[in-house]
Amino acid sequence: MAEEAKNNGGDAVVAAQGHGAVDVSAGTAVISSDAVQNPGLPPHRKRVTDLDPKKAKQAERVVYSLFYISIAGSLGAVLAYMFFPIETGELMAIRLHTLFVGLGMALALLAVGIGAVHWGKALMADHESIDMRHPVASDEETRKAAVEVFEVSNEESGFSRRSLVRNSLIGALIAFPIPGITLLRGLAPQDEDPVELLKNTMWTKGLRLARDPSGVPIKASEVTIGSAFHVIPENLTHEDFATLNAEERGGSENFLDAKAKAIVLLMRLDQSELKELPERESWSYDGIVAYSKVCTHVGCPVALYEQHTHHLLCPCHQSQFDVSEHAKVVFGPAKRPLPQLPITVDEEGYLVAQSDFHEPVGPSFWERLK
Repeated sequence: MAEEAKNNGGDAVVAAQGHGAVDVSAGTAVISSDAVQNPGLPPHRKRVTDLDPKKAKQAERVVYSLFYISIAGSLGAVLAYMFFPIETGELMAIRLHTLFVGLGMALALLAVGIGAVHWGKALMADHESIDMRHPVASDEETRKAAVEVFEVSNEESGFSRRSLVRNSLIGALIAFPIPGITLLRGLAPQDEDPVELLKNTMWTKGLRLARDPSGVPIKASEVTIGSAFHVIPENLTHEDFATLNAEERGGSENFLDAKAKAIVLLMRLDQSELKELPERESWSYDGIVAYSKVCTHVGCPVALYEQHTHHLLCPCHQSQFDVSEHAKVVFGPAKRPLPQLPITVDEEGYLVAQSDFHEPVGPSFWERLK
């Protein structure tokens, strides 16, 4: 187009898209002659609360009443959690618990939401304004302007002036998280020490290491260098678990809890590659080591083994543990090594545990409770 303009003696015809051609000088901008005009804004219409102080007072009462209802909903959810327990495991108890706790939390959130919207629509200042763009600076003038904005906002919203609305909103926001905090109590063991629960597993002296999930015992000769086995105690099968007493179950009441605590990864390295502490040299057998499969970060299963680096990888948050050096943490958010299970062999060549773990399995949080 520039070349065409040059050939035409410096003049060019530039067509606006969708409109007729207009003769203009080269290099000038084209403004359509039939562009849409700014229609302007309609006259501002005041709300009923702006015209009638009684209506404004009535709207204020509605707003803080909704905030108080939100507080009642939050407290109701807490009371429902207390008076409709689910420890029995009965279906009706779980249904009632879920119903009333859910209703309380829904009422708390709905009431505070409707109250905030009604406050903005009926009571806060109602006028049009233009927010001009300007460079953001951090000089003194800008800071003063920011303070003025907050002061004007406070004046227009009535946050300081309408004390009942303000205080009820603060109360509703404080009360709203309480049901969620209360529900977290149900995730912790009831009246039991979590450190003791996670320190005792089904592993005992002489108990054979078995394949997961078949329960077939493993001989040391079956574990080749570079291999990895997912291991459970020999008696941790659905059939055998029902016949065990509480002590033999490691303090667990059901099969999955017992398995979650006792599950182990078994690997074999070249003996020369192991960097063992003197007090732990007897915990391995001919390069075979066993470590808890439960990550010490948040309890995910550490199930990925890199043969060449001897690293165990947790797929949840990428923590890595060095098997050659007591599963120490080499990367990721985990804060302590995986607990090691002391092992040896019995007279028939089967791998057996020397004892239980010497520390709690699972997340390091429990360690801090000691």
